[in-house]
Amino acid sequence: MGYGLAIIGYGGMGGWHHASIRERLPEITVKGAYDIRPEARNRAEEEGLKAYQSLEELLSDASVEIVTIAVPNNFHKDYAIACLRAGKNVVCEKPVTMNAKELEEVIAVSRQTGRLFTVHQNRRWDRDYRIIKKIIEEKTIGIPYFIESRVQGSRGSLHGWRGHQINGGGMLLDWGVHLLDQLLDLLPAKVVSVSAHLDSVFSDEVDDNLKVFLQFENNVSALVEVSTNCFINLPRWHLSCTDGTAVVEDWECHGKIVKLAENADQMTWEDEIVYTAAGPTRTMAPRPVHTTQTLELPEVHPDWAEYYQNIAAVLEHKDEPIVRPEQCLRVMKLIDTIFASQKGDGVAKCLI
Repeated sequence: MGYGLAIIGYGGMGGWHHASIRERLPEITVKGAYDIRPEARNRAEEEGLKAYQSLEELLSDASVEIVTIAVPNNFHKDYAIACLRAGKNVVCEKPVTMNAKELEEVIAVSRQTGRLFTVHQNRRWDRDYRIIKKIIEEKTIGIPYFIESRVQGSRGSLHGWRGHQINGGGMLLDWGVHLLDQLLDLLPAKVVSVSAHLDSVFSDEVDDNLKVFLQFENNVSALVEVSTNCFINLPRWHLSCTDGTAVVEDWECHGKIVKLAENADQMTWEDEIVYTAAGPTRTMAPRPVHTTQTLELPEVHPDWAEYYQNIAAVLEHKDEPIVRPEQCLRVMKLIDTIFASQKGDGVAKCLI
């Protein structure tokens, strides 16, 4: 069965949705796009789409079953509610709303209307993330106790509306929402405390660099870092587990696993002081080489097209949504807590 889709907001992400769906998803046809900017509507027409002149025209198009919302963040809630009430199923770009309260309103309307509402948390399909997920799920290096997740750039600028507070700009709502969604997808245990530092190094309105430390109920800790002014990057992922360490260096997924060798618990060696350039140490002396083994990162082959394929399957009552609004509500509650912590010392107790 095929589905018609229309896009609200035909900027960078709106155009990306169109091109990606057209190339990869024959079960979904992009019918048209609505944008308040005439130049964006003209571009949609040039790319073979119907350019709706108003939201009402789009919502009255009976050939459209799905609407993808790709506008500045502060408009997400109102557009989502209007589409749901018009009988459309809704895909909303992230961050889903400006805060948890707004999302609760949207979820309520979705339940009232019986229409699907989901969020484009596409980075659950990133290869680097799926590698870490596989290592944890298969207990390749034992039980995790500390996870570091970073994205770092050096341009020092926020593009367009992402630099404005009124639009829900800033790195926590732009990239932080992705990294937090990935972490909460990895770890079902509740977050019990947050320690956050949001910097505005170059922006007068929003955060452009951030570090967030999370403590989970199962004693796992995590560090999330987003930087727009880093000239020497740290690894994309650094995973500490009871039996070893895994590193994913970058989006190209360079990296490795170093873990205890088989029968390492039965091995013995001299526990002697090692003399280094910084002086003598026993605790920080390197392990004997024969007690560890180095592995390549596991192969994974995620396919972003699964996101929209899942939506089609949900509409046909063949599957459950992969990205559920309740999951996104958990992320938004965490983001609300992080922002609220900045009014004090950056530390907050929670149960999310």
